[in-house]
Amino acid sequence: SYAPNARLRHRRKTMIKLKTFAIGGIHPDKHKITTDSPIIDAGLPETVYIPVKQHIGSPAKIMVKKGDRVKVGTLLADADGIVSSDVHSSVSGEVLKVEAVEGEFGYLEDMITIKVEGDEFEESIDRSTEINREIPFSPEEIVAKIREAGIVGMGGAGYPTPIKTKLPEGKKVDCLIINGIECEPFLTADDRLMIEKAEQIVIGAKIINKALGIQNAIIAIDENKPRAIEILTKITKTYIGVNVQVCSTKYPQGGEKQLITAVTGREVPSGKLPVDAGCLVQNVGTVFAIYEAVMKNKPLFERIVTVSGDACLHPANYRVRVGTPASFLIEKAGGMTPETAQVIFGGPMMGTSAFNVNAPITKLTSGILLLSERLTHKEAEQSCIRCGKCGEVCPMGLQPFRIGQFVRADMLEETKECNVLDCIECGCCAFTCPANLPLLDYCKLAKYELKRKK
Repeated sequence: SYAPNARLRHRRKTMIKLKTFAIGGIHPDKHKITTDSPIIDAGLPETVYIPVKQHIGSPAKIMVKKGDRVKVGTLLADADGIVSSDVHSSVSGEVLKVEAVEGEFGYLEDMITIKVEGDEFEESIDRSTEINREIPFSPEEIVAKIREAGIVGMGGAGYPTPIKTKLPEGKKVDCLIINGIECEPFLTADDRLMIEKAEQIVIGAKIINKALGIQNAIIAIDENKPRAIEILTKITKTYIGVNVQVCSTKYPQGGEKQLITAVTGREVPSGKLPVDAGCLVQNVGTVFAIYEAVMKNKPLFERIVTVSGDACLHPANYRVRVGTPASFLIEKAGGMTPETAQVIFGGPMMGTSAFNVNAPITKLTSGILLLSERLTHKEAEQSCIRCGKCGEVCPMGLQPFRIGQFVRADMLEETKECNVLDCIECGCCAFTCPANLPLLDYCKLAKYELKRKK
């Protein structure tokens, strides 16, 4: 009783075995309603609020003060320590204040508030649309440019990219994987970036290859992105060492460990990093930012953000300056409707419910979702019947129901034996649980408490 298009997809899957990870995973509705929406420039708000910590690690050291004049690309805060990242101005204007402002989680964060006056760029930034294909820089120069541009992992983790591109002593990689999966429902920012900036992404992959001293880069793309697959497959034919790998649609295919297994068949050992499996994984947004940093001297001060959801009037993909209030984007997309029950920063599986819709867009903000009661309503919790469904879908092979039992009994040390620190917080367990238990929250709490006690 398949519909015609479903029969075709089924036939294609049986003929061509697409790669995926072996353990767990789910298939939530994709809701990719903005796939065909070209990237729109969001424009400039009246004021931006730029956090000095948009990365894992130490907050950057503030270099400006109230009354200073800045341009687009001016260094605002300098990386303070090895695991830290520079922060640059996304606008030109006057620094109004340097103080703590309420962020998306409701906590006070150190931010630099700038009144927007025009749009004057630093002279060192190449604003031409010409694609630079030759890479005249040494590996050391490439890493230095990435560091000076303040680039971090834009898939959500926010790990400073220079650390990943300069391998630890004794470590080697032979495979660079460009993550173009974007498995979260609703989000299409990476998809549109691959469609509209495909060659720049391929050159970005070549830049990273040169920094690492390897020749193998694989752009992994979910099968539900046919246009991106077609465009990148055509372009990579003219670039030696860069290839496209189409992966089967399954969540969380975009997780680093799951993607490495899908593409290479290798497994990252428990407690280890991708480099221990000889791989380096970079999000396509990060790779594009690397191209702009190395070839255009452009710091990371803007990104693509999907504004979508079943309560969103005009879903779209926007090019947004860092520090822009989320409410500015929401208004661009039609504003908050009466149907809006929840606003989420990021995707519905791993994103966070917005405490403050005036919080700024950061380097890590992939999406803003306006969801109705239909998609956010949660049924009442029931007793766990130990059905094991959460364990079946866990991509890390954990038993979330056991972790939940230990957390509820305040037996956090016992969660270590359940390998809770391997949890990637994908939310498959909570999504699947027939008892509606907050299993993901239990795992997050256990991880937080265990790390806090170290």
